[in-house]
Amino acid sequence: MTVVLAGRDLAKSYGGVRALAGVDVAFREGTVHALVGENGAGKSTLVRILAGAVPPDRGELLLGGRPARFGSTAEAARQRVAIVSQELNLFPDQDVLANVFAHRLPRRGPLVDRAAMRALAAPVLAELGLRAPPDALVESLPLGERQLVEIARALVERPRVLILDEPTSALQPAEVARLHEIIGGLRDRGTAVVYVSHVLEDVLAICDEVTVLRDGAVVLGGAEAAGLDLATLVTAMLGGRAPKAGHPTRRPAGAESAAEADGAAGPMGMAGVAGEMGMAGATGMAGEVGAAGAGRLRLVSVTVPGRLREVSLEAAPGEILGIAGLVGSGHIDVLRVVAGALAPASGRVDLPGGARPAPGVRGAVRAGVGLISGDRRGVGITADKPVWENVVQVDAVALARHGGWLTARALREAARVFTERVGVRMSSIEQAVDQLSGGNQQKVVFAKWLAARPSVLLMDDPTRGIDIGARAEIYALMAELAQAGAVQLLASSDPKELAEVCHRVVVIRKGRVSAVLEGAGLTAHAVLEAVNGDREP
Repeated sequence: MTVVLAGRDLAKSYGGVRALAGVDVAFREGTVHALVGENGAGKSTLVRILAGAVPPDRGELLLGGRPARFGSTAEAARQRVAIVSQELNLFPDQDVLANVFAHRLPRRGPLVDRAAMRALAAPVLAELGLRAPPDALVESLPLGERQLVEIARALVERPRVLILDEPTSALQPAEVARLHEIIGGLRDRGTAVVYVSHVLEDVLAICDEVTVLRDGAVVLGGAEAAGLDLATLVTAMLGGRAPKAGHPTRRPAGAESAAEADGAAGPMGMAGVAGEMGMAGATGMAGEVGAAGAGRLRLVSVTVPGRLREVSLEAAPGEILGIAGLVGSGHIDVLRVVAGALAPASGRVDLPGGARPAPGVRGAVRAGVGLISGDRRGVGITADKPVWENVVQVDAVALARHGGWLTARALREAARVFTERVGVRMSSIEQAVDQLSGGNQQKVVFAKWLAARPSVLLMDDPTRGIDIGARAEIYALMAELAQAGAVQLLASSDPKELAEVCHRVVVIRKGRVSAVLEGAGLTAHAVLEAVNGDREP
């Protein structure tokens, strides 16, 4: 089969850190070619070069056998090389149609031809199963549907080469299955599909060829997927290094059962974590770093019209409580209520120790609530700022709770401590966050909220788009926080993650609690069945 797009001797460095070191790669028509590797291996840099987002320092691109140079992703799209980025590049204040045709607006004379846009987009949107109407504002859509809009924008151009960078990271299982069918159809039509994913089972199931990157170099190039297995891929990615273990046990450390008395403290509290991480020493702050072990988090009969109905739940100190549901079911709204982003019409939220947060997100942060989102570009990081500024950006709010003043030098030192603690791979704390891989950007988000010393940590798909090694490191961090007595709420689109990481899982359907899974009844199959059940809650 003909090679459609190739890269020869591609090299790229950022601030003295080598991202790619002489990579050769080729993508053939009518094949699905996977790019895999740890976060920081060079995948994001390679696809950005292929799609015209950044130029290489050395090497060349060949399109149809001829040298090609893309000055931008829009120019690449005009030459029918399209990318669906892991970091969504949508206009939230525009509607679905405007975003689908962001690169090319059909016109009738001087006017935008909305009728033509609807006609061209309709089959693509239907094929993807996007439920949102074409005139819905993107900012009103959940993350999964936004990702489908991004995919639709690429497909409407009928590309010769389609680069999919973590395309399933925000999708529900049914949406993932549908996308895989679409990828199969593109293969049959002769499209070269470049598939970047950390879901290795998907790679082996739908891809024809696999290239593995490690430390900016190709360690396995264009191998036939049929001849590979999971163990071989993991070994190639990690170079024989085992991922760090650290899943929490089913029973929270130091946490009593739901029937036992309230207010029991975890064995260490966040002050213990501070000691282990060197928080107080790094920041110059004295005294206790948090109050995670002071009691339970409770939601009591919380109602938000059109979203939640009489939701009651609680999480004990040291517990990782899963919140599961389909897109639009209300499970993410539970996190938004606790985070202060959504005000209940009735009911109440009791934080550990019995406190109730002041209205709004800042009030929740001051009360010790942190939120880690899988949408790191949207709500997690300031991409053009250095790492250290991102890590300490909410610390000023936290200081209002803990008291104290910090110098810029102390803030940089605190950022260094926390980034080392979560294992951020970077040249220095002065490096801009947008130069880091997706997984390292997410670690920066974790470092930011650890620096703010929350007593309640809310997580919305926190491992979205993260490789097997980085994911294990984040699970280990969550386990340490559980041991220290922190309250953690985890919403995830991955049933396996919920089953393996959480002590219990609360299932939300149609805005109400429909099931609570725990013990032997907490399995990935049970979670999947519960969120998709046909029974009325």
